[in-house]
Amino acid sequence: MKPKPKPKPNRSPRTRAFLALAVIAVSLYIAVTTPVRLGLDLRGGTQIVLETRSTPTTDADRAATDRTVEVLRGRIDALGVAEPTIVRSGSNRVVVELPGVQDPRKAADVLGRTAQLTVHPVLGTAGTAEPGTGPAGERVLPDESGQPLRLKAAELTGQDVKGADARFDQQSGAGWHVTVDFKDGGRDRWARVTGDAACHPAGDPRRRVAIVLDDKVISSPQVDPSVSCKAGIAGGSTQITGSFDDAEARELALLVKGGALPVPVETVEQRTVGATLGERAVSAGAWAAVIGTALTSLFIIVMYRLMGALATVALACYGLISYAALAALGATLTLPGLAGFVLAIGMAVDANVLVFERAREEHAGRSRPSPRSALTAGFRSAFSAIADSNVTTLIAAALLFFLASGPVRGFGVTLGIGVLASMISALVITRVLADFAASRPAVFRRPHITGIATTGPVRDHLLRRDPFLMRHPRRWLAASLAVLALAASGIVVRGLDFGIEFTGGRLIEYATTSPVDPDRARTALAEAGFPRAVVQSSGDTGLTVRTEELTNAEAVTVEKTVSGLGGETEKVRDELIGPSLGEELRRDALIALGLALGAQLLYLAARFRWLFGTAAVGALAHDVVILVGVFAWLGKPVDGVFLAALLTVIGYSVNDSVVLFDRVRELLGRDRRTALARLTNRAILQTLPRTVNTGMGAVLILAALAVLAQDSLTDFALALLIGVAVGTYSSVFTAAPLVIELDRRSPGRRPGRRADRKAPPSAASPSPDVRRPQRQEAP
Repeated sequence: MKPKPKPKPNRSPRTRAFLALAVIAVSLYIAVTTPVRLGLDLRGGTQIVLETRSTPTTDADRAATDRTVEVLRGRIDALGVAEPTIVRSGSNRVVVELPGVQDPRKAADVLGRTAQLTVHPVLGTAGTAEPGTGPAGERVLPDESGQPLRLKAAELTGQDVKGADARFDQQSGAGWHVTVDFKDGGRDRWARVTGDAACHPAGDPRRRVAIVLDDKVISSPQVDPSVSCKAGIAGGSTQITGSFDDAEARELALLVKGGALPVPVETVEQRTVGATLGERAVSAGAWAAVIGTALTSLFIIVMYRLMGALATVALACYGLISYAALAALGATLTLPGLAGFVLAIGMAVDANVLVFERAREEHAGRSRPSPRSALTAGFRSAFSAIADSNVTTLIAAALLFFLASGPVRGFGVTLGIGVLASMISALVITRVLADFAASRPAVFRRPHITGIATTGPVRDHLLRRDPFLMRHPRRWLAASLAVLALAASGIVVRGLDFGIEFTGGRLIEYATTSPVDPDRARTALAEAGFPRAVVQSSGDTGLTVRTEELTNAEAVTVEKTVSGLGGETEKVRDELIGPSLGEELRRDALIALGLALGAQLLYLAARFRWLFGTAAVGALAHDVVILVGVFAWLGKPVDGVFLAALLTVIGYSVNDSVVLFDRVRELLGRDRRTALARLTNRAILQTLPRTVNTGMGAVLILAALAVLAQDSLTDFALALLIGVAVGTYSSVFTAAPLVIELDRRSPGRRPGRRADRKAPPSAASPSPDVRRPQRQEAP
């Protein structure tokens, strides 16, 4: 008789412990060695988005935009900006970030100029003829003194230029000039042009050679008398002279050396953030994270005792993992991204709450319970709800990344990283810590200190009352429709205050030494030529001016007008959005919203049933309309940051619906005869403790952000607070009744699923499969 093989030890706890240690160690190393790159809205600087335009001869395609990027990179490097960033976005846009540059006017002028350098033989003067193009490519342009010159077609272009340098002639005292060197092919053409000009006598206009930059004659010198006819200037080098100071000479050399842009470019977006505003935003976000995390940690420790304390440790590890992931990926942390990081802290608590509430059910349903077995069952039972709820949030984060731009895209990145890090924190780190603590003899002898040996105050209340909330689902739907109609009327009556991202225009925020009355500022700006400017107060001594698209020169006039009212004025924020980009962003926002709802429907239909997916998406549409309507009634701006909040609310709201439907699906798998209304009611009451505790964690985080943050982040936190409240309500009192009503009208509904009129079973009691007696584990 063969001896029985020894059972293999369960190595999964060791594997999880090793994985947790490895993740924490790697994250700590990355966090120490690799700093996170801050966006311009956090460290100050200017972002310029350029859009390439097609010409009759060249299409502004991807290849032309790539060549434009290379030319612009050379110009930016010559400007001496520290750590600039220049990347192509899409097929015909270029995003330029210039840290520390607070006055974008000069940078925008240098970047946007096409710098089409051409060299023309002069055919003579043109009298009083208007500048323009003549026969056979001839042109008429005024020279440096304003005298019109007839110019032959260009013999050389910027493509023939090898290099250019600004130099100061110390020997002759002639001042600054620019030396231009031509390439091999350009040298011969340059010698031919100067040789032909040398054949004309001194004083004849035809002895001149015109150097034209961007349709302007910047120099038209005569060929030196020492140059022989037809011989020309050898060596392929020339000097551009004029009344240059050092800055003008260096800028001209920069443009000539940088080369010509293959296609023209137009500034479609420009953002400038002052360094002080960025510092305040970082400080506010950091304090919101610290205070919000402290309050959330205190709350879950009170609710779950030892397990709550361990979840707090896992929460700190979550923050470390998220920070390390941002640094490792080279992601840029923007202002909305910082808010997303803070928000994800509250969402990270959700997975822990789900596990602990399921562990409480398992502990209460066992005849001889032990904390370790209850926790193991809790992790196993909560896994599907955790996975499904986080996937829905990842869908929203992915849509933000692929469809949004600028800071909102950064929010999508940090939100996605936060969701993945929260799953690692809850399912790996929390489980390792909980398994270790639950297996200690002291904990085994005192199970009450774990926090899962009692059902909790919310569940105790439900056990006593045992209400049948879904007795009249149509009443809940009628209440939801009434709230929906009230919010939607705000959109009709008040309208939506679209931000400049969606309308185009310019928004400038100033900090003044003394308060400025907005009405007074509005009148002064109207007298200065800006009658349609929208002026609002921002803080104690801040003023925000929003107008249609302004040139940089007009922006200077606006700043002078504000300075005359408020004393010394500092520009802390400057945003310019072109009309075409505003229309595109508005279209993309609608596409993102539609895709978010469609993606949620498809995912929920695949994971559950079309019945549940339709109900969840209906509840999401309900939440979206209410949130937009509330902002319409409050007169708050609907901008890119609001879009980020809206999509986040969609992810949060569907989380609650997923947790509820996951429990309904579980109950349906064990009981096919009870009416869906009673099973749904039981699922609501079983998941309500998790809903309350998770909502409290999110509210604490968002409240800290709303109190400490400023400007747009305050509206962001307000939108999420409204969304949390509405989403929590809709998942229970909109999605659940909608499922019941759709099921009643389903043509394939089985007769055995009719609603019975008996008293419902105890909804808050554990499910039958966790009541099986099990052997008590040894410590």
